[in-house]
Amino acid sequence: MRKARKALTGLVSLGVLVGTVGAAEATSGAAKAAESSSTRTVSTDIKDRILAIPGMSLIEEKPYPGYRFFVLNYTQPVDHRNPRKGTFQQRLTLLHKDTTRPTVFFTSGYGLNTAPRRSEPTAIIDGNQVSLEYRYFTPSRPNPADWSKLDIWQAASDQHRIFSALKKIYDKKWLSTGGSKGGMTATYFERFYPRDMDGVVAYVAPNDVVNNEDKAYDRFLANVGTKECRDKLNAVQREALVRRAPLAAKYAQYAKDNGYTFNTIGSLDRAFEAVVLDYTWAFWQYSLVADCGSIPVAKTATDDELWNTVDSISGFSFYTDQGLAPYTPYYYQAGTELGSPDVKQPHLKGLSRYGYQPPRNFVPKDIPMRFKPHAMKDVDRWVRNNADQMMFVNGQNDPWSAEPFRLGRGSSDSYVYVAPGGNHGANVARLAPEDKAAATASILKWAGVAPAAVQRDESQAKPLARFDAKLDKVDIEREPTLRP
Repeated sequence: MRKARKALTGLVSLGVLVGTVGAAEATSGAAKAAESSSTRTVSTDIKDRILAIPGMSLIEEKPYPGYRFFVLNYTQPVDHRNPRKGTFQQRLTLLHKDTTRPTVFFTSGYGLNTAPRRSEPTAIIDGNQVSLEYRYFTPSRPNPADWSKLDIWQAASDQHRIFSALKKIYDKKWLSTGGSKGGMTATYFERFYPRDMDGVVAYVAPNDVVNNEDKAYDRFLANVGTKECRDKLNAVQREALVRRAPLAAKYAQYAKDNGYTFNTIGSLDRAFEAVVLDYTWAFWQYSLVADCGSIPVAKTATDDELWNTVDSISGFSFYTDQGLAPYTPYYYQAGTELGSPDVKQPHLKGLSRYGYQPPRNFVPKDIPMRFKPHAMKDVDRWVRNNADQMMFVNGQNDPWSAEPFRLGRGSSDSYVYVAPGGNHGANVARLAPEDKAAATASILKWAGVAPAAVQRDESQAKPLARFDAKLDKVDIEREPTLRP
C-alpha cells in the first residue's frame, strides 16, 4: 500500500466557507448574495475548471479526437523555500480524457513538446496526461536567472505544486513517468514527495552515484554488442582523429556556412574532438547491433564518408554555441548534482588531446558551478531503502544503463526490467513477453484500473487504449553522450 497522503485539499474550501458564513452573518444583503451565489450554475467545462486554478493560464487549446489538449502556463516561485523572491511562468500541457480516469505526470527533464503525445503508461492505463517543462529550459526560465535555484529539489517542488493544484480536479490515481533525464526526474520527485504519486515508471534512468568513479562505463563499452561492431566503431573514431586536419578544415567551413561559433567550449578543435569522442557511445545509445552494417570501413573510407558517419551519429552542430545553448540547464545540473560519464577510450591514446570534457566546458563561464556529491548518494540510498511501487526499465545495450538504479531490502512492490538488446529507447513493449505482461499488470494495478482478468492472471495484461500512430509517436532526439 502507498503511504497515506496528507489531507490538504479541504483546507482552502474550508477557509472559503468560513469567510462566506462570516460575511452572511454580517449583513442581510451579504446573506442574500451568498444564497444567490450558492444557487448559481458552476461551469463543468474542463477548461474553465483548469483555468480557475490560481496561477494557471491558457496559451492555446489544440483539438484532438477523443481528448481535450491544452498548452498552459503556471506561475511558480523561483525559490520554493522563499516564494517572496519572485516567480516565473512554467509551461505544461494537459491531455484530458476524463476526470474519472487516472492521470500520468510526464516530464522529459528538458523542454516541452507542445504537440499532443501520449507516454506508454498513459496508453496502458487509458488515462489523462500532464506534461511539464523542466525549470530553466526556455521559455520556463526566470529572468534574470538565479542558477543556484536550479536543482532537483526545486524541480520536484514544481511538480508537487502542480500535482496539488490538479489533484482537486483529477482525483483518481496518479503515476509519474519519464525517459532518461525524465526518468531521473520522476525518481527524484518520488524521493522528495513520496506521498504524491501512486506509482513510478522510470525509463532508462542513469544513476551516477559516485561521479568520479566511472569504470562501469568502460566495462560496458568493452563488452557491448559484438567485437566486430565495437572494432568498426573504434576504428572510425581513430581514423577521424588521424585525419583531424582535413576534417577540421571541413568543420570550419561548415561552421562558417551556418554561422556557428565556439566561445563556450573554447575552440573549434575542442568541439571537433568532443563530437568524435561521442561517436561510439552515441551509436549504442540510439542504434542496434543490426545497424553496424551501415558503419564504413575506416581505412578505406573517404573524408566525406568519415564526416557523414560521425555527423549522422554524433552531430557536428551540437558543441557549437548555438547547439549547446538550449541545454545549458542540463549541463549545469550535470556539473552540480547529476554527475556525468568520463570514458577512457584507450584505443584513442596518443590521438585525443582533451579526453572526455567535463560539463563545466559546456556552460558559459559567467554561470558559477559547484558540484554537490551528496545529492545522488542521497537519492540512491533512498531508492534502495524506500522504493514503493517503482519500476525501472533499462536497455541491455544502452550505455546509460551501465550505472542503473538498484533496489534494496527496503523496497516493496518495485521492479527493475531490462529490454533484451535494447537501446536508449527501451520500454515495456520491448521487454521479454513474461516481463512485459508483469510490468503492464503492475502499471494497471498501481493506477487502480486492472481488469478482473488481469488481477487473476498477469499474463492477460495489455494496454487499455488502442494504439494511435500520431498520439503514441516516440519523439527521439539525437542526444550527445553527456546528455541522457
